Amino acid sequence: MTKDEIKAEIKGVIEPYVIQKELLDNLSDEIQLIGDLKINSAHVVDIVLDIEEKYDITIDDESINKMNTIGEAIEVILEKMKKD
Repeated sequence: MTKDEIKAEIKGVIEPYVIQKELLDNLSDEIQLIGDLKINSAHVVDIVLDIEEKYDITIDDESINKMNTIGEAIEVILEKMKKD
C-alpha cells in the first residue's frame, strides 16, 4: 500500500469529524489534525480507533502522540503495518 493510497483512505476516515469539509480539498502531509482541520482531541481518539480497525493494527499512546499531521499519521500507519 502506498502513502497516496493511505492518504486517500485517511481522508475518508477523518471526514466525519471535520466540520468544514472544504478543508479536506487540499489535504497535504503538513496539515495538522487538531490545528488545521479543527478536530478536537476526543475525535482524534475516535480516528485512531477507526484507523486501527481499518488497517488491523494497534496504535500505542506513544505513536498517537506522533500523529500530529496527516504525513505523520501515514508514517505511523505504515510502520505499524510492517510490524503487525
